[in-house]
Amino acid sequence: MERKDFETWLDNISVTFLSLTDLQKNETLDHLISLSGAVQLRHLSNNLETLLKRDFLKLLPLELSFYLLKWLDPQTLLTCCLVSKQWNKVISACTEVWQTACKNLGWQIDDSVQDALHWKKVYLKAILRMKQLENHEAFETSSLIGHSARVYALYYRDGLLCTGSDDLSAKLWDVSTGQCVYGIQTHTCAAVKFDEQKLVTGSFDNTVACWEWSSGARTQHFRGHTGAVFSVDYSDELDILVSGSADFAVKVWALSAGTCLNTLTGHTEWVTKVVLQKCKVKSLLHSPGDYILLSADKYEIKIWPIGREINCKCLKTLSVSEDRSICLQPRLHFDGKYIVCSSALGLYQWDFASYDILRVIKTPEVANLALLGFGDVFALLFDNHYLYIMDLRTESLISRWPLPEYRKSKRGSSFLAGEASWLNGLDGHNDTGLVFATSMPDHSIHLVLWKEQG
Repeated sequence: MERKDFETWLDNISVTFLSLTDLQKNETLDHLISLSGAVQLRHLSNNLETLLKRDFLKLLPLELSFYLLKWLDPQTLLTCCLVSKQWNKVISACTEVWQTACKNLGWQIDDSVQDALHWKKVYLKAILRMKQLENHEAFETSSLIGHSARVYALYYRDGLLCTGSDDLSAKLWDVSTGQCVYGIQTHTCAAVKFDEQKLVTGSFDNTVACWEWSSGARTQHFRGHTGAVFSVDYSDELDILVSGSADFAVKVWALSAGTCLNTLTGHTEWVTKVVLQKCKVKSLLHSPGDYILLSADKYEIKIWPIGREINCKCLKTLSVSEDRSICLQPRLHFDGKYIVCSSALGLYQWDFASYDILRVIKTPEVANLALLGFGDVFALLFDNHYLYIMDLRTESLISRWPLPEYRKSKRGSSFLAGEASWLNGLDGHNDTGLVFATSMPDHSIHLVLWKEQG
């Protein structure tokens, strides 16, 4: 058929084809396909793929592609990355999608990172770590051996763990190597706190002492309590040391001079915890930057405005039951914004600006959990058998780790949490080092550490 005649015929056929119903069009196509040979079928196959399988990620503007990708879950996106190099490039560069996925897993986001491919890599690392937590594979254990009598006091900071023992010694350990950095002779230690130069100890002999690490010399001896000293804290900025005792009193001392500045009364039980911390919120009673002292006993938490005014009065007394039917656990968290304490009823969180209870977190699946650490995203808890991680956004336990038969202490001084920054959200770098430490019946120290991801 001549070209001109063919074009006329094709026009007529096209007009007729367009006038058919959909069913008639389908029958016409079926008939034409049945009459086609290999060359025609191959041509048909190649053109159908172009017409029907449109690569929308390649054709759409990048902004529209990113908008569509935000509606997919991360696992689907990872599968989509396998479609083609172009899809993998576009999906990997969708920063907002991967940042959101990381946030949903409880990871901190640094908005200053500009690398477009960075956050997909972070998500892959995050999902691996979260699976390790879920499968109880995120931690490993170690031991510190060196004391010859029971270890009652522990304190951790910056990779170093201090232990105070009934063998009349205190030791400073490098947690990463397990090596003892310092070992000095002291009194029996019920509480310890240290910095680079000094060690402060509370003792069962009713005194507090300050020691120099380098020489082992006692530089100050604080006498005045009539019962064992269970907790100490201090501020070099204020030149103040505070102590809580079995004599129901809290004493405020001049750190450098060793003299007692004030005795705070009002507790009717052993004072097992004192915390000296800067306030971070404003209220009618305090302003950001003010130093606040918290003291806790078996039933109550008292709040004192220390600052530069030593002769202070109690601002507020917090409790979970007016009739004292519910005891507080001997661990206390205060970051300047919130006060958190655990009890048989669950975790209590108070707003420090108003002193109102913000929430009570109950764990019906596990009773009587004790608090170790509390952050914006995670909480670290434990009982007689396991260490637990709670996702505070869902108030659910997401991981647990078995604990040995550790030495129990009603005052909570023989166990502690290690690094705490990950409680505000993991970031791929802060899941290292010490997680938990406790003293053992054989006088060793049991350590739970983050396992390297490899």
